[in-house]
Amino acid sequence: MAGNDWINSYLEAILDVGPGLDDAKSSLLLRERGRFSPTRYFVEEVITGFDETDLHRSWIRAQATRSPQERNTRLENMCWRIWNLARQKKQLEGEAVQRMAKRRQERERGRREATADMSEDLSEGEKGDTVSDLSAHGDHTRARLPRINSVDAMETWVSQQKGKKLYIVLISLHGLIRGENMELGRDSDTGGQVKYVVELARALGSTPGVYRVDLLTRQVSAPDVDWSYGEPTEMLTPRNSEDCMDEMGESSGAYIIRIPFGPKDKYIPKELLWPHIPEFVDGAFNHIIQMSSVLGEQVGGGKPVWPIAIHGHYADAGDAAALLSGALNVPMLFTGHSLGRDKLEQLLKQGRLSRDEINKTYKIMRRIEAEELSLDASEIVITSTRQEIEEQWRLYDGFDPILERKLRARIRRNVSCYGRFMPRMAIIPPGMEFHHIVPVDGDMDGETEGNEDHPSSPDPHIWTEIMRFFTNPRKPMILALARPDPKKNITTLVKAFGECRPLRELANLTLIMGNRDGIDEMSSTNASVLLSVIKLIDKYDLYGQVAYPKHHRQSDVPDIYRLAAKTKGVFINPAFIEPFGLTLIEAAAHGLPMVATKNGGPVDIHRVLDNGLLIDPHDQQSIADALLKLVAGKQLWAKCRQNGLKNIHLFSWPEHCKSYLTRIASCKPRYPQWLKDDDGGETSESDSPGDSLRDIHDISLNLKFSLDGEKNGSSGNDNSLESEGNASDRKSKIENAVLAWSKGVLKEPRKAGTTDKADQNTSSGKFPAVRRRKHIFVISVDYDATTGLLEAIRKIFEAVGKEKTEGSIGFILSTSLTISEINSFLVSGGFSPNDFDAFICNSGSDLYYSTLNPEDGPFVLDFYYHSHVEYRWGGEGLRKTLIRWVASVADKKAENEEKIVTAAEQLSTNYCYAFTVQKPGMVTPVKELRKLLRIQALRCHVIYCQNSTRINVIPVLASRSQALRYLYLRWGVELSKMVVFVGECGDTDYEGLLGGLHKSVILKGACCSVSNQVHANRSYPLSDVMPFDSPNIVETPEDFTSSDVRDSLESLGILKA
Repeated sequence: MAGNDWINSYLEAILDVGPGLDDAKSSLLLRERGRFSPTRYFVEEVITGFDETDLHRSWIRAQATRSPQERNTRLENMCWRIWNLARQKKQLEGEAVQRMAKRRQERERGRREATADMSEDLSEGEKGDTVSDLSAHGDHTRARLPRINSVDAMETWVSQQKGKKLYIVLISLHGLIRGENMELGRDSDTGGQVKYVVELARALGSTPGVYRVDLLTRQVSAPDVDWSYGEPTEMLTPRNSEDCMDEMGESSGAYIIRIPFGPKDKYIPKELLWPHIPEFVDGAFNHIIQMSSVLGEQVGGGKPVWPIAIHGHYADAGDAAALLSGALNVPMLFTGHSLGRDKLEQLLKQGRLSRDEINKTYKIMRRIEAEELSLDASEIVITSTRQEIEEQWRLYDGFDPILERKLRARIRRNVSCYGRFMPRMAIIPPGMEFHHIVPVDGDMDGETEGNEDHPSSPDPHIWTEIMRFFTNPRKPMILALARPDPKKNITTLVKAFGECRPLRELANLTLIMGNRDGIDEMSSTNASVLLSVIKLIDKYDLYGQVAYPKHHRQSDVPDIYRLAAKTKGVFINPAFIEPFGLTLIEAAAHGLPMVATKNGGPVDIHRVLDNGLLIDPHDQQSIADALLKLVAGKQLWAKCRQNGLKNIHLFSWPEHCKSYLTRIASCKPRYPQWLKDDDGGETSESDSPGDSLRDIHDISLNLKFSLDGEKNGSSGNDNSLESEGNASDRKSKIENAVLAWSKGVLKEPRKAGTTDKADQNTSSGKFPAVRRRKHIFVISVDYDATTGLLEAIRKIFEAVGKEKTEGSIGFILSTSLTISEINSFLVSGGFSPNDFDAFICNSGSDLYYSTLNPEDGPFVLDFYYHSHVEYRWGGEGLRKTLIRWVASVADKKAENEEKIVTAAEQLSTNYCYAFTVQKPGMVTPVKELRKLLRIQALRCHVIYCQNSTRINVIPVLASRSQALRYLYLRWGVELSKMVVFVGECGDTDYEGLLGGLHKSVILKGACCSVSNQVHANRSYPLSDVMPFDSPNIVETPEDFTSSDVRDSLESLGILKA
């Protein structure tokens, strides 16, 4: 255990009082334990390691106690605490082993089933199980994606970008983000990620081919933060404005766009943002639609310019990016920065908090689910190093390196993956600015003298602070820059330096270990590391050879690198594991060779720069040998320096942006499909419905202009309904009717929610009625019996009877039912389909409109909605897996092992696989079914509905809340003009219906019995994501009446009192 010198004194104290522990006066507890040796127990059980911070504080108190008896008592108590911690440590280790074994078994089973479904013979490239194979995780830096190796290559790439006008959206929600004077380190949310996303946006905005970059974040207008964080828009000035003058336009460049969401006038930590993310999504959705329209007028020839990609940073932004990607039907990218599963494992190993306490503090399960959703929705996951993929992403259900390799091989061979998808892992190191760095060419022995024209500048102050430690400051400097943290392995470095006499004679050692005023004011862990370093300096008599200054500014760091380079020194990072290693790149830019750990990111950096040596951080001799080799070998030192300076541009922002845009270009473009037919009202042959639909015959079975199928007692997807004799006429009728409904978007974009009289009077047949309403009421009350839903609808209709008659309010019915069930339900309740403008069916996988044309029947399907939500839909491969799961779920205690779940073919559609649950209390929790499907690379949205009596499996980015966003995008139905009615609880997609810009009315007493079964086994508590303090949510009294409903609407400002 690094930095535990206090333990030595504690051990000595135990030895000193050892006999006293066996006295008759010693505690009864110790006597009851028999011949207990605290010394032996400490050495055998505790020295292997646990977090001793609290014990250290106790030991300080015990050491300060004057009374021998009280001191002995304190030491006894510490022995008991050590015993308890060690026992807890063993228990945690056992639990960790069980978790890993269970995860391995689930992975192997899922992999076998997925491989069995993909029945075609595997190639040799698919059969390998080597996790370390590069193609399983990302691209080799030298093979699959050649890096720029010359100025000519960069100029060639730049010329290829000319003429492109790309729009990119970046999202980073937490922390305080601004373009200049960033308050890095102000709190735990404002750190390296803030700097990275700002510099990425700035660099992309200056890249040829990129017209505009929007960095979306939270608008913060709190009294305890600077006013600049409340500004809606901030332009990021490019570093080299001369390079992008020819690309400038009216709205071009990079911008920080601050979207208001969450508590007003309050800056809150990221753990409390989860309930408010839907509100951000709606605000960002509105901004992107408006900006796409503006850019279309400027550079798109009048057609909207949609984002080429939406890039989420960290889990919260990944969750938002997934929803925006689905709502807009554009590609998504994701960068995790730090990952929830890895943090959960680390916290569990520490043993200080239980899983429930960890979740309560960090909302870790909600974070993990957001990261899983990001894997489901992302085209590309960008990482900094291969270590992040191999050690962290492989912990997730949605990413299996071995299965990813098999799928990638099948894609290269143009072989079906049977509905299975895996995001591509792309290793793109963060960029850096190098234009201001001038490598030092002189040395300490031959310094360039100034003259009258070019006087030499005085040495930086930090040089004096460092060199005052040295007897001979002209010797090469070994530089380490790291916090005094045990993980940074500084004590092993000092030992290696102290025990290698040739190294001590040739070089000095400089340790930049943060800032401190006094050791007593440091945290116990950092203080113990620093004390260990000081004791090692004394042990090896390193005075005059090791520098460890107390203070330095961030602006001093480049000067520290320059000093080390001037002495022909070496930079070292001996950490046990280094996720990336940004300091290695900074050092290389100043001409310093490196010695770095072989664990983590430095391996990738060394592969690119080839400017040093890798070492085993646990091998003290390896560290000394590598340092001596570079310090003593002048030719090797010069070669490493030259390689570093030659290749450092590979980590520049232009190179980062080049790799970034190359990756995006490999994604299949996606955007709202109906926009193809907007221009001139004509449909080209290539864009005809027959071409855009994969099978017009299959779609026709769902696109019902009458309910003939119901009259004949047939299901919605029964192929027997269509005969070959009338298939052609049927197809023609469908195409003509669909086109009459699908060309409803005007060529000129209009503000959401606006209508004109001409539209209302002359175009009533062209546009659905939902477009003409002042407000839209969405009834999403999830009763498990239709009688309760009928009663709720009647009360809502009665509450707004006058407005309903006037036509200012329209209604949408949003349920888990099929359109056939809805029709029967309406008829039985005495309602007409024309009482509603639209119907969101099958938990959001289907969208229908009502129609007044008797020839068309009561409902018309929006088939463009299917093309909007079908992303990564597993189709037949998913259906087979679900059928296999249904067969495996049985009540083994019952006679003949009765089935718990059965397939409901009559309720299923092309984009919704429905299952009936016979025994809701025994069904697999929703989180377990989602996990099973993700392990097999099947991306879908599993919803338990109707009080767990039905399971709907729909496309991953489809939902009832996403359908509302589609209506805004498609028809301009403004989200803030919608009112969603829900019960006290509902289906497992219930949380998505509450947050956002729309208003919500919770009908108290409705669906109150649902939560016991549906939400009991959630992966995270519903309370973690419910925006209880939102002004957009009101509740009715228990056993509400129509007047209660109207009072709630008046309180929201929807109706006038």
